[in-house]
Amino acid sequence: MIRKIAAVVLGAFVAIALIAIVEYLGHQIYPPPPDLDITDKEAFKTYSDSLPAGAFLVVGIAWMIGVFGGGMLATMIAREAAVTNCTIVGGLVLAGTIMTIISIPHPLWFSVGSIIAIIATIFLTSQVAAVFVVDTITKQNISD
Repeated sequence: MIRKIAAVVLGAFVAIALIAIVEYLGHQIYPPPPDLDITDKEAFKTYSDSLPAGAFLVVGIAWMIGVFGGGMLATMIAREAAVTNCTIVGGLVLAGTIMTIISIPHPLWFSVGSIIAIIATIFLTSQVAAVFVVDTITKQNISD
């Protein structure tokens, strides 16, 4: 039981770290103006409206990479229950995404697309983890 909890906690931590790294790289490509006040919703909306689609795609990709990396790690640590691990880690990322979308202005296409992409990534990750992690461990245990 402790292994399963630790797996999800570490998976969530890695998901957040991966998201932060990819978003940081995105800010290197699309740097925000130095005088941007993120607490001023109107100024942030004006800035957000001026961003190219690529800036939003980097953020969406960051969220998907976080779901994939965190879900895979959680499954590797737990050594079982790929769907459960990937769904919990992905669900945490999805909750964070929804909170971000609500609190920071985003274009509608990005908001809807991100939610759909994250749900699809959760499903895909659970399938990949089931085949490449759980099945491999099971086969390895059988041959030992």
